[in-house]
Amino acid sequence: MPAWITAFASAFDFAAPLALLLLPLPFAARLLPPEREGRSGALRVPSSLVGGAEPAAGLAARGRRLSWLIGILWAALVVALAGPRLVLPATALPASGREIILALDLSGSMERKDFSLDGQTVSRLDAVKRVGADFIRRRAGDRIGLVEFADQAYVAAAPTFDTATVARTLEEATIGLVGRSTGIGDGLGLALKRLAPAQIAQAEGGGPPPSRDKVVVLLSDGANNAGQTAPKDVAQLARELGVRLYTIALGPIDMADNPDNEQDVVDVETLRAMAEVSGGKAFRVKTTDDLENVANAIDELEGGRAKAPPLPLRRDLWPWPAALAFLCACGLLVTRRRA
Repeated sequence: MPAWITAFASAFDFAAPLALLLLPLPFAARLLPPEREGRSGALRVPSSLVGGAEPAAGLAARGRRLSWLIGILWAALVVALAGPRLVLPATALPASGREIILALDLSGSMERKDFSLDGQTVSRLDAVKRVGADFIRRRAGDRIGLVEFADQAYVAAAPTFDTATVARTLEEATIGLVGRSTGIGDGLGLALKRLAPAQIAQAEGGGPPPSRDKVVVLLSDGANNAGQTAPKDVAQLARELGVRLYTIALGPIDMADNPDNEQDVVDVETLRAMAEVSGGKAFRVKTTDDLENVANAIDELEGGRAKAPPLPLRRDLWPWPAALAFLCACGLLVTRRRA
């Protein structure tokens, strides 16, 4: 037997197979005793005496055609009612049950051109867009979200399995929409609020938060100088909620080592302390290569994705027997009109 026939037979089934029990119903009806003819005063005239009557052979042929059409019509209707379909397994996607939110600093200092891409000097934001978008697309199977912050914080992309959309949102990020300062605490706080709303509500009510596999990756190239919340306090809240925090300190100059007293240098110590308080890990990035290495390191730390069980895809086939029944009904109508 050809392989395609075997594959088709293994994938074919009926949504309501019990409906097939109706198939022999017309044959069962023929087994019933005929109706007794009552006496009638009508005069029966043999067809041979009636002028223009159809020959007996023609009547028999037309009767056979009608019988075939009625039989096929009934069988097609019953098969359509049974719901024939093909059940095909979908391609399994990697799934981890993990939720990740990227909290991105969009302060004015992200415009500084001290990174490189493809041999050209680019801004810090352009480097983050390239590396961050690649990281997001690799995380298929995770729910990914994006929070952007400066003077204020806002959710650019709610957590979703549609990693391609989140990556495009990151690539469209623009500086200046929410100010040019750096509100690290507010950015992390909003990420926690969207990442674990049920846990936050439970924690505020005094109950223990449920354990979830949730992660925030916070990237900043400055020091907290805006917003209403202290970064370390929000990091402590992340620890209480069971959210791992990875902080990325971006920029060539640290606040602790700034001999020229430049402005808008990165506060490495605060970002490191935030990661330690939350139970996560801090990373230091000075070049594009460093940024790519950090993305790969986080990707490995948050591995553990496995193949999800495939979901069956069903393709209904009932329109085909239904169409055959419709054609048979049209054939019956034409045949009866010609009689």
